[in-house]
Amino acid sequence: MELAYYSDYAVRLVNTEEPVRNKDALTSVEVIRELFGPATQMARRATDSDVTRFRAVRARLRAVFTAADEGDHTGAVDLLNSLLLEFPVSPQISGHDTLDEDGRPRWHMHLADHPSNATAGYAAIAAMGLAFHLTEFGADRLGLCQAPPCRNAYLDTSTNRSRRYCSDRCATRANVAAYRARKRLEADRPDDTGLTAEISQESTTPADH
Repeated sequence: MELAYYSDYAVRLVNTEEPVRNKDALTSVEVIRELFGPATQMARRATDSDVTRFRAVRARLRAVFTAADEGDHTGAVDLLNSLLLEFPVSPQISGHDTLDEDGRPRWHMHLADHPSNATAGYAAIAAMGLAFHLTEFGADRLGLCQAPPCRNAYLDTSTNRSRRYCSDRCATRANVAAYRARKRLEADRPDDTGLTAEISQESTTPADH
């Protein structure tokens, strides 16, 4: 499993909540198990008690994205470091279930964890993945969607660091909203063409005596 993949754990967890809309999808152990994706062994450890713990970790991960999005890169790193200290992992070389064309293992780095519960395991992977992404690409690659009311987290992988939205859907919605706002502004702008013409005509007409 590529290390870059692990950063998606953080994004998936953060985006289970829509703070502006007051919506929270993290309501059951089944949702938690779905967040683990193919990591079924860890997912089986999840219990109802993890729901509250997952929400606490989610708030801390969102704080990392918020700090980065606001340009407070040092703050984002400090918040992420606190998660790394609390939820450590043990990097290991792995090649299981992945063979190249010659039948040899495709060696890659794997984040092995030894957590006391599902939350600790997930938090460790999410924090380490996010840390690898941040150090490799920069804190400014961590963002929050700029299309109100959406504030979903995303990882900017664009070549020119220009991403501002979490999805094409939000980008389209924001562009449509901006277009309509311009049209409303143009419609509300006073039409002074007739007034200008009238003033011009008066200035060229001889005064009555």
